[in-house]
Amino acid sequence: MTDTEGALTDENRAYWPKSSGPFVALVDASSKLESKIVDTWIEDATADVKAPVVVFGIPPSRRQRRFASVDPAIGERLTQQDDPLCIPLRVVWLAKKRDGFRQVALSDLLKFGDPRDPNFVRQKLILAQHPDRCRVIVGEPARKSDLEERWSDPAGRGPADGTTLGEFVALQAWLALERTERHIRGLRYKVPKFLREDLFWSRPFQAGVERLSRSEGKPASRMRKRTGRYLKEMAAQHSPYVIDLVNVLTTKVINAAHHDVDYSEADLRRIYQLAENDPLIFLPSHKSNFDHLVLQHVLYENELPLNHTAGGVNMNFFLIGPLLRRSGIFFIRRAFKDNEAYKFVLHQYLDYLLEKRFALEWYIEGGRSRSGKLREPMMGLLAYVADSYQRGITNDVVLIPVSINYDQIIEVGSYTDEQRGAHKEKESFLWAVRIIGSLRRRNGRIYVRFGEPLLLSDRLDRDEDLSTPEGRLALPKIAFEVATRINDVTPITAISLVTLALLSEERHGLTVTEVDARIAPFMRFIDDRELPITDDLPFRSHSEIEAALEALMLSGVVSRSEGLTNAIYGVAQGKHLAAAYYRNTIIHFFVNAGITELALGVCAARESRTTRDAVIDRALELRDLLKFEFFFSPSTAFAQEISEEIDRSTVADRETGDIAGLAQDALPPKSPIVLRPFLEAYFVIASTLAVHGSEKLSEGDLAKRALRMGEQLAAHGEISNREAVSTALFATGIKLAASKGLLDGSEEDRLRFRSDLSEILDTLTTIRAWDSIWVDRPTLCSTSGVLSR
Repeated sequence: MTDTEGALTDENRAYWPKSSGPFVALVDASSKLESKIVDTWIEDATADVKAPVVVFGIPPSRRQRRFASVDPAIGERLTQQDDPLCIPLRVVWLAKKRDGFRQVALSDLLKFGDPRDPNFVRQKLILAQHPDRCRVIVGEPARKSDLEERWSDPAGRGPADGTTLGEFVALQAWLALERTERHIRGLRYKVPKFLREDLFWSRPFQAGVERLSRSEGKPASRMRKRTGRYLKEMAAQHSPYVIDLVNVLTTKVINAAHHDVDYSEADLRRIYQLAENDPLIFLPSHKSNFDHLVLQHVLYENELPLNHTAGGVNMNFFLIGPLLRRSGIFFIRRAFKDNEAYKFVLHQYLDYLLEKRFALEWYIEGGRSRSGKLREPMMGLLAYVADSYQRGITNDVVLIPVSINYDQIIEVGSYTDEQRGAHKEKESFLWAVRIIGSLRRRNGRIYVRFGEPLLLSDRLDRDEDLSTPEGRLALPKIAFEVATRINDVTPITAISLVTLALLSEERHGLTVTEVDARIAPFMRFIDDRELPITDDLPFRSHSEIEAALEALMLSGVVSRSEGLTNAIYGVAQGKHLAAAYYRNTIIHFFVNAGITELALGVCAARESRTTRDAVIDRALELRDLLKFEFFFSPSTAFAQEISEEIDRSTVADRETGDIAGLAQDALPPKSPIVLRPFLEAYFVIASTLAVHGSEKLSEGDLAKRALRMGEQLAAHGEISNREAVSTALFATGIKLAASKGLLDGSEEDRLRFRSDLSEILDTLTTIRAWDSIWVDRPTLCSTSGVLSR
């Protein structure tokens, strides 16, 4: 209950506290047999105790608590003038030992239910046949005076008015027993079991209910019922039985669909050292519906507490929803902007989890990435957590960026369909069955990487006003930094490199030798910058490259044509978006280099001299053009990064010192491969706007019409990358056009936008032909007026 000397427990035995009496024993028993076991234990343990011992039963925490009430005799005993030590006791039932460890097998769960929560009949059998699986535990004891002070403290998270001292003491006994039992069962079962008693009926919650009832002019009883319904709809309801069941099934699913999960146990342990004082918030990238199960599997495998993971209410469907809720998902509605009662409950729930140092998890992108790139961060839950921190609910919050990457994912086909305009399939039980039924082949490995933790206190002052213009930038900056740290640790995979090579050739397929040649300059770039790679890189032979190509063939992304002397590999018909998905998972590593090249080409066309400052200025203009697509550093830092890229990848004219061209190690150019698909998608948007004159277009109408325009331009050869025809890329192009006022702009402005993008694409075509250290001015300067508007 509190830190008090005397409650000693270990693997084999619990001890009666050594503190002075009198004593009040509070027994949490789910059956008469458990009561008898505890009574016998008390009798033996107190044989030499002189002080009086009074034993009370409290409502069982495992069974039928809803219909039980606290014995009024407990409160009567606590009204006496002495200061007894209240001692919680409970019987715990343990799993069988397997390979030296007590662990639950799938057969245990499916045959008889949770062996740690047996019914009366199974209790008798276990006690008779396996007495070592039955144990009495003693929770942390507390003096009545301490409990009474916390019960009556108006400033703390004590019970609301109307809760008796006896009810409060019973709750504290349950909580103390949960903490003690956790040391026996393991940290993975650290779960909040008493939300109704500990949160809903707390003073802060009920005071908020009273405020809401007054502001909305409704009876408090009605508002209490409404907020209670919201809490029940929202909250995770962890069950050790379901946690074990889901993770056994998750292991089987991972083994069926992937080779293994690759992560660092040492990194994980270092992270959890930070959790001793402050709550952790895991912020993973979101590429697959498996992401939650994968991270949960990693935590479970290391016997760490499972996260409370935010999930959309769309996942709360028949059978699957209850399993997810009981394994740690809490469900949030998609929209609740004007529902003050719902927002209040979410605030209170997050406050409670942070205060109790339960780890949280949500996807910083909001939804799954359909393009492979990290999406723009969402501020919603981060704003709630920042508010809790500023109100002093927790001393600090530790944000953990997490990259979850896959060699291949099973959803890539549905992502491709959605990018071509198909509607997202609604989640349902049958949808889940189809997903599981599709796990018939291995999709390679799963890679989990943990970025450098970020302390909220280092980025946000408690008294900072987030409503001011400067304050409104605080959370986006934090989210941006989290996203950047996720990108920084995302490993480059063999699959991503191979797809990058195949997509670099627009007209024909490649032999394995040619794929190797396309990959080589990127591997030099990766080695030079010490970028993160997976264990199967660098390629040591053509057979390893061929293995990656064959893996993509099995999933239908790549096709192979057998020739007389060579096999020719290419992106399969209609699979360019799927191949681009894997390429885009690593594209961020090459963006600055691509912008430097393109800025050099643009500068040569525009300036009389290609000076460092001129190239940096053009790079900043390109940064602004692509600002909705990639995560860039602030302008000053970005300019420095471009300057360093110039030093790495260019050579200077011996006479003038101006930039003369790309260095040999930087050839062939990367910008046509890295940037062209995104700029072509923007060109499709610009062309769609241009053909509609000054007609005002909604974002939805523009996206639909852009799909048809994209197919037209691709068929006519005006764009060369089929993967540019994508609703995911159009979305950022539309956002760019909206920021320029072009959705309801003039025909002249729209034509100028299209012209600017056309000239940039022409520059990329010219850059593709650069193949020597020294580039002649006529070759370098084949366009004019780019980005000069």
